[in-house]
Amino acid sequence: MAAEPPAAAAPRTVARALADARAAGLGRLDAQLLLAFHLRQPRTWLLTHGDDLLPPVLDAAYAGDCRLRAEGMPLAYLTGQHEFHGLLLEVTPDVLDPRPDTETLVDWALERLAARPAGADRAQVADLGTGSGAIALAIKHGCAAAQVRALDASPGALAVARRNAERLGLEVVFLQADWWEGFAPPLLDLALSNPPYIAGDDPHLPALRHEPRMALTPEGDGLDAIRRIVAGAPPRLRADAWLLLEHGHDQAAAVQALLAAAGFVDIQGRHDLAGHLRCSGGRWPGRA
Repeated sequence: MAAEPPAAAAPRTVARALADARAAGLGRLDAQLLLAFHLRQPRTWLLTHGDDLLPPVLDAAYAGDCRLRAEGMPLAYLTGQHEFHGLLLEVTPDVLDPRPDTETLVDWALERLAARPAGADRAQVADLGTGSGAIALAIKHGCAAAQVRALDASPGALAVARRNAERLGLEVVFLQADWWEGFAPPLLDLALSNPPYIAGDDPHLPALRHEPRMALTPEGDGLDAIRRIVAGAPPRLRADAWLLLEHGHDQAAAVQALLAAAGFVDIQGRHDLAGHLRCSGGRWPGRA
């Protein structure tokens, strides 16, 4: 006699699927956001539809994504999107998943642009290592008059950034370049970057294995990209232009020393959401 086929798993309700995701190690918010994404419903919908049964195909897809998320896959790569500074961005494994702490860098940059003298020429801004375009697009969104250029060495990252700019209707010039390589006038009023700054032997890197390594670490002590940016900035800056950099929570002293050695003045920092000194910057006084 032929063996009986295995019984199909009983359909899960919304509430059961969320409970199973929590039991598998997902945080409550991640479980809800992921299921809401699969259902194409707002997260609040889940709260009033806990007894609804999930279609088997959708349930299987959700279960698979829950496993990936529990293994460290960023939620943004599973949903293909991430909100940053009020903008909904496309995010793929070609780019770094934008962090909320990087909004500190954007806020500081917008403050510097707002402080420019009345009647000044149109601000020239460059975002080095743009990735998804998060920083450049947030700057353009917050200061529409700025002329923003965004540079990245990765063709895949630039493709994502260009799609984000087109979908959001924000005019940014994208250039493929390895930091300052090939950068041409006009000179800048503001340059900023969230470069790779994690040391190559940092024990946290394995947990970030799903993100592009080149966007996370320049290897070595983690400061090589910042050294290149600081060293290459002066010839590209107008007098009184600012260079703003995101860095590791324990790198502020080293980064500020690099800025001072290169001739920057008014060197200062900004704290992230956790209270760490996460960004440093300085003003370029120009040469006599």
